[in-house]
Amino acid sequence: MTAEVAIRTHNPGEHLRLLQLLARELERAMQAIVRNDLADLEESIGTQQDLSRQLSALAEHLRADSPGLRAATRNHTLQPQIDQAAAELRRLNLRYSILVEHSSRSVAMMASLFNSFRGQLQEGTGDRSKQQTWSCQG
Repeated sequence: MTAEVAIRTHNPGEHLRLLQLLARELERAMQAIVRNDLADLEESIGTQQDLSRQLSALAEHLRADSPGLRAATRNHTLQPQIDQAAAELRRLNLRYSILVEHSSRSVAMMASLFNSFRGQLQEGTGDRSKQQTWSCQG
């Protein structure tokens, strides 16, 4: 475990900061989905993964640490804000999962629709050079 993680575990302010950053990333990802901005969505997912790893490392270190440190961390003056940020993160995570599920169904329906129509090349007739035209068949 790095010294950086050990320092963070003794700093409830860092815990709060990570929760708030993760909440912002969920909001950013939802906006990227709404805008169909794949690059922004992928970047946000990467940032979410990094923040989640940091939070997991912090939690793991607290679990492995002494009960006295865990109690002192829980009783810190920032605890109400940490609890509020965690509740907000849970709410956003639920919205995010619903949006992803809905978007996945929409994409599947659109893919099915596009696959049901087949573009076919048709050749021109007569002395004219061959033309390429598309027609859709249901």
